Amino acid sequence: MAGHRIERTTEDIKRELTAIFRELKDPRVQQAFISIVHVDVTNDLSYCTVEISAIEGMERAKEAVKGLKSASGFIRRELGHRLRLRYVPELIFKATDSIEYSANISRILNSLDISESEE
Repeated sequence: MAGHRIERTTEDIKRELTAIFRELKDPRVQQAFISIVHVDVTNDLSYCTVEISAIEGMERAKEAVKGLKSASGFIRRELGHRLRLRYVPELIFKATDSIEYSANISRILNSLDISESEE
C-alpha cells in the first residue's frame, strides 16, 4: 500500500515541478529547453532526486541545474503549497544527457537506408 502512495507522490511532484519550472525567472533555466527525465523520492519523503536533461546538450543542462539549485528554496516552498505535504522533500538536481543521447540514436536510425522490401 505504501508503494502506491510513493509512486503517486512521485508523479505529483514531477507534474508540479514542470509547472514551477515554467514560472522561474532565472535566465539559466528559462533559456534552456529542459525536461524532467526522472524523479526519485525516498520512502520517508526526505529527499527527492530530480534528473534534468536539455536538448542543447549536457553543458546547458549543467547550467540549468545551477539555476535550479539557486532557486531550490523557492521551488521547495511552492511544491509544499501546491501538494499540501507535511514534509516537503529536499530537492537534489542532477544533469543527464538522455535527451541528447536519444536524439543521436534517432538520427542514426533515420540515416539508415532501409527499403520497404527488406521489412
